[in-house]
Amino acid sequence: MNIRRTLCSLPFCCLLRTPLPGQALDPAQLLKPLSDAWPSYSGDYSGQRYSVLKQINQSNVKNLTLAWSTRVTAGLPNSGGAGRGGLGGFGPAAPPTIVGGEGTGDLNEVGGRSNRIVGAVLMVDGILYASTPDNAWAINAADGHVLWHYVWKTKGGTHTGNRGMGMWGNWLFLETPDNYLVSLDARTGQERWHKPIASLSEQYFSTAAPVVVGRHVLVGTGNDLDAPAFLQSFDPETGDLQWKWYATPQRKSDPGLDTWANLDAAIHGGGQMWIPGSYDPETRLYIVGTGNPTPAYTSQTRGEGDNLYTCSLVAIHVDTGKLAWHFQTSPHDTHDWDSTQMPVLFDAEFNGRQRKMVMQATRNGYFYVVDRLTGEHLVTGKFSPTVNWAKGIDQRGQPVREPAKDFHIAGALVSPTNAGATNWMPPAYSPDTGLFYLTSEDSYSMYYLTETDPRGAMGLGGKEERGVGILGTFLTAMDYKTGKIAWRHQYPGSGPWGGTNVGHGLLTTAGKLLFAGDPSGNFVAYDPANGNPPWHTHLGEVSGSPETYTLNGKQYVLIAAVDMLYAFSLYE
Repeated sequence: MNIRRTLCSLPFCCLLRTPLPGQALDPAQLLKPLSDAWPSYSGDYSGQRYSVLKQINQSNVKNLTLAWSTRVTAGLPNSGGAGRGGLGGFGPAAPPTIVGGEGTGDLNEVGGRSNRIVGAVLMVDGILYASTPDNAWAINAADGHVLWHYVWKTKGGTHTGNRGMGMWGNWLFLETPDNYLVSLDARTGQERWHKPIASLSEQYFSTAAPVVVGRHVLVGTGNDLDAPAFLQSFDPETGDLQWKWYATPQRKSDPGLDTWANLDAAIHGGGQMWIPGSYDPETRLYIVGTGNPTPAYTSQTRGEGDNLYTCSLVAIHVDTGKLAWHFQTSPHDTHDWDSTQMPVLFDAEFNGRQRKMVMQATRNGYFYVVDRLTGEHLVTGKFSPTVNWAKGIDQRGQPVREPAKDFHIAGALVSPTNAGATNWMPPAYSPDTGLFYLTSEDSYSMYYLTETDPRGAMGLGGKEERGVGILGTFLTAMDYKTGKIAWRHQYPGSGPWGGTNVGHGLLTTAGKLLFAGDPSGNFVAYDPANGNPPWHTHLGEVSGSPETYTLNGKQYVLIAAVDMLYAFSLYE
């Protein structure tokens, strides 16, 4: 790979250090095909991660080279962090650091997971907006220098990652691990307001990227204890709560209660929505995946029912918070295989006529296609050939659990492992090939029962898991019409992707390219038709998912590697 040095003449570099004013995001931009900007978690509402940009294409991708790189450092001022970054540290002093939050600052981390970019990096009008737990940055998209750094003083909580921010007008929205929704002025990084979204004392933690649909900021949370899950909508101007939808029944009159042992089991039944969903502007439905039921493994307190609406695709009316339809992808889950993976909305031919569909590859190893207007099942297939926990597929298109593949005192050999056959890393879809792309893993574990009390265990307790082996990690292409694997490219190296810690999300473009990181630290451009790689570079650990944008007539491809952002463009 050719590396172009960006340390040009000093006067030019100093000129670029002048902060650029953030411009308002026009909500109509989210309804257009993904192109010059990257204004939301998936770029647009569809979840396809398909860009119509094609300046970088198969014929010239060999000339892709580094345009700039920058490092971001999390933490409060004078704590070893405070906003270093841009052009290798050359130029004026560090940008301003704005401090908010309700904690003392003693619990803020400088390294570790708080300094890993794993979520979406927004790009609007020449400014990048990146985030990690308790931190947010505005960065010049032309050269990578940091404009401002915001730090939230945390009260604690699980700092497993942050999936990015949402944007509406000049306002940014960030979830914090101690369960606040924070609104920032995108131009300055100054805090506008913050509102609690869940209870830290009940062990909720918040990682999701808010999705903004008109005057609705849609927010999900996480929790590994026996607590109810909910999706909430907040007013972007005031932060006032508009509505709250629970993933499990909370009252005797709620639908789905007959799939639980009793109301108490349902109330504590989980279903956390810690990954954002997709939005259909035609129907005004927000389609999102729900998490695993709790207790996750010792399920006797839940009864033998399906445990709705956990491990499901659900369609929620964005204006009212009412459920329109659901399709359960993993009835009565017993392995912590949540179904929060990104749903992808698309219009295409199916069985001879045009259909409006949504597809999802879930952690349990199965791929689904349903009608996004009604939730009608269309296709089910395996994307990991080793998956062995189900007897087959029933008339509803759902896997039928094999109880012998639950964990036992003597152990059960199960594929996939707890991390799943895929995880949070975003998939992609190309209308040019008609293929759905995801990162997948073929793996086995022994699951052992450790809690023999008939009441079971709480949360994630009651079992032990021992990994047996990983047969390979793959870039996998699925045919939505058949649910079968079209092709697989095995990533080099034998190590796992690391579950929620390492990002191998995907990006497709009209330049007939498919971008991805791999477990060996390579950033690669593939041919989406067959998986052949015409270009790659080695970055170390790739933690984020690739994105693309244009600025001043030039297309860039952006990728995060732990605390570094790398922007690539064509060599001139």
